[in-house]
Amino acid sequence: MNFRRIFLVKCLLLWFPNVKGADTRKIYMAVNGSAFLNIMTTETVHEATWSRNDQRLLQIKNKKIKYYTDSKGCRCYVLSNGTLQILNVVKEDSGTYTVLVYHEDGKLKAEEKTALIVQEPVPQPIIYAECINKTTAVKCEVKQATKNQTFMVEVVYDKIKKSNLTKVEFTTTHSGRFRCTVKNEVSEKTTEKQVKCSGQLDFYLIISIAGGAILFVSFVILLIFCIRKKKTERLEDDAAGQSESDSGLPDEERTMQIRKVETEMAVRELPRPPANPTPRQTNKHGDKFLGEYHQHLGFQRMD
Repeated sequence: MNFRRIFLVKCLLLWFPNVKGADTRKIYMAVNGSAFLNIMTTETVHEATWSRNDQRLLQIKNKKIKYYTDSKGCRCYVLSNGTLQILNVVKEDSGTYTVLVYHEDGKLKAEEKTALIVQEPVPQPIIYAECINKTTAVKCEVKQATKNQTFMVEVVYDKIKKSNLTKVEFTTTHSGRFRCTVKNEVSEKTTEKQVKCSGQLDFYLIISIAGGAILFVSFVILLIFCIRKKKTERLEDDAAGQSESDSGLPDEERTMQIRKVETEMAVRELPRPPANPTPRQTNKHGDKFLGEYHQHLGFQRMD
């Protein structure tokens, strides 16, 4: 009977290539979780048969369930819409699950395949970091809980990512925070460690120091320039003041005084000479006139 049914299904697939189907989809589940394998190509189910790796598990028809294997060993149950539920999955439940959906007249309606992959949660990663000759030696690894456990190891530092399937080990000149992540399709765990090796300077710290030094030197140069300029102006003012005090009055005022004296002397009436002056009287009157003139001009008479 089983061979006849399988033969009929294959014939229907050959005769009706337009039967609805889909590519194999993947579902990842963690150990001890519950898996739900849905029927994607139809909403209502009259009859459906589930099998794993070509071994039939159960059938639902007219809302009645028929098991082809031990229900306790299967730990599976089918819902009214044809969804297969597997409780407390283990790694042995991994495999390809196939569902055949039939019409009420027994003709094949759809066939779907689902790959169930059961994984164990990843362990906590361990990160090692050691300073060697001004460099940082980093190592990230995990201790496998089982022999066939698969996961991905990633180490992130300064926006740089390194990854491997089992462990990551490298040497760098950078210091800072290193983050080691171990993950698979169902879980992820991370460990971080701050590392600071002596003799290493952070790039941004170097830039800050250089910028501060440039600003300080610029400030000192500007300060020296201002001080020298102020000192030069003060010396020029002192020299101008000394020159003015030596000459007495400014040139303009001195010129105006001389012109005023000359005008006064021009309009001043000279004394009348005697009617018959002697040569001695003539010289006496001339000397007196010149002396008064020189006094007005501010000069000292020279004998």
